[in-house]
Formats: sequence, structure tokens, C-alpha cells
Amino acid sequence: MQPVDGDQGDLAPAKGSAVDQVLAELRSLIADGGLTVGDRLPTERELCDRFNASRNTVREAMRMLKAFGVVEVRPKVGATIVDQRMNRAFDLFSFNVTEISRQTFDDIQGFRELIETGAVMQIFDAATAADVAGLRQINLEMVRARTVVEASEQDLRFHTILVSLIGNKSILDVYRIMTPVILRIMQRGKTRRTIEGETFHEHEAILSAIEKRDSLGFQYLMRTHLRSGLSTFADEDGPP
Repeated sequence: MQPVDGDQGDLAPAKGSAVDQVLAELRSLIADGGLTVGDRLPTERELCDRFNASRNTVREAMRMLKAFGVVEVRPKVGATIVDQRMNRAFDLFSFNVTEISRQTFDDIQGFRELIETGAVMQIFDAATAADVAGLRQINLEMVRARTVVEASEQDLRFHTILVSLIGNKSILDVYRIMTPVILRIMQRGKTRRTIEGETFHEHEAILSAIEKRDSLGFQYLMRTHLRSGLSTFADEDGPP
């Protein structure tokens, strides 16, 4: 398995407050500017100047919007608004996603557990060999990521594609609406050790269960995987 590039410092999560502020500013820019689907956002440099923010902060905010399905980013074109449910999607930004409490973790991961384990048979019915191969490639891209943000994006891609196999657009929409909080949960406590030694192998075991059509194994592995981050709350809340 190819190691993650860079040292442990490369995988330190970025502070969330500055990113959350840029997201709020972007919301105002879109709403107050009357921007709609098909309109382009200002360039990265223009956004840095407008919001007095660093390039890394603006890039992380744009990554979240892209993962959230609000914008599409293309080389030499920039960011274009693509989500027609923008107002509903942005409602989630009213949550404090800078800090994830144990209660938030329990609520979000509990919801994901209901969806991702409860739809096991739909996933089995839909998943093809090509789907599994694509998910394995995403898993490798997660390991090769240089930062926590990039690794978390690949982690999210992995789970979003699994949910898309259910074939229920409403479920997928709700899952995507929770993207900012899910990304924060995925970033919490992530290090090279957890990416290489835990997340990667847990994903691989889940894919093997899909290939074997082992429903009990899939449900157990997915439930354990989604609950694994609970240990990061031990210091602040006592033993999990």
C-alpha cells in the first residue's frame, strides 16, 4: 500500500472558524448578489481579497461547497453554481460545524448507520464489479491524500457512492445536505495512522462483504466503522 506523502504535520486538520466565516460570506454573496444556477463565483484571488482570507481557507470552503453539490469547479472556468436547492442546502450552515460534540456525533452517525446498514440488500442488488473496483480506487486515493481535508473528501466520496447505490434520490439528497457536518466528523482525529491502519482496512473489509454478499458481515463492519470515531471523545466526556 502506498504511504501517505508528507509527515504527521501535513495531516493536521485546519481550523474551522475561518472556513465557516468564508462559507457564511459566500452565502451572503450568493443571496445578496442574486446569483443562481449557472452563474460563476468570483475567482479564488478575488474571494481572498473580498473576505480578507487566506488562499487555503478559501480553497477549503470551496471544497466543501463542491462536495456539498452547490458548485462545480472546473480548470480555467472557476466555480459555477449548480445546486437548485441552494437555500435548503445552506440551512445546514446555521449549525455550529466548527466543533463537533459527542451528541452531534451520535446523531449524525446514528442517522448514517440507519441508512448505510439498513439498505444492505439494495446495495447488494445494485453493486457491480465495476462499482466495487471504483470504490477501491477511491480508497487508495484516500490513502495517498496529503492532508486531512483531502483524505476526508475521499472518505466522503466512498460513502456517498455507497448511498447512491440505494437508488433513492431523496435519501441521497438528505445525505448530501449533511455533508459539512459529516466532513467535520471525518476530519476529527484523523492522522496517517487512522487513514492507513484503520479507515483504509475498514473500507476494504466492507467491500469484501459486498463481494461475498455477506449481509450480516456488512452490517457489523459498517456499524463498527461508523462508530470508530467515538473514541476521540474519551478525553472530554469520559470513556466512550
